[in-house]
Amino acid sequence: MKYIVFILFTVMTNAAAQLMLKQGMMSLGPISFEGVNPLVKLLQIVFSPWVFLGLCTFVISMASHLYVLSKVELSFAYPFLSLAYVAVAIFAYFVFREDLNGWRIAGIAFICVGTVLIAQSGRDLGGRGHEDQTASIPPDKIQANEIVR
Repeated sequence: MKYIVFILFTVMTNAAAQLMLKQGMMSLGPISFEGVNPLVKLLQIVFSPWVFLGLCTFVISMASHLYVLSKVELSFAYPFLSLAYVAVAIFAYFVFREDLNGWRIAGIAFICVGTVLIAQSGRDLGGRGHEDQTASIPPDKIQANEIVR
């Protein structure tokens, strides 16, 4: 549980990247590759300001996620990324005036409940990450071909 701040940072940067990408694509308008070199068009998209900023934010999110994965179990950390959908849906409602109907709200509620259940399962680890679990293995039980964290 001590890595929850990093997990939530990953979630929020992931959601922010999605919002930036959407803003970038809205500013570019409908995409068409007719009569244009596809590579040139792709570069125009990638280097448009909002899209580029969104991609950079994804890199930050991924770096944070890699850090988290080095510390906690994947089956604990990965489900938290579903909270990015929750954040995106809420922010898209306010920023882009996207629909947030009853079905989406119910889905968001299920995602939140599931994430809380998964977070509770992390307490069974006693706050231990990979490094603490590996350290508890007696040295005579570690074989030479094992990867030691």
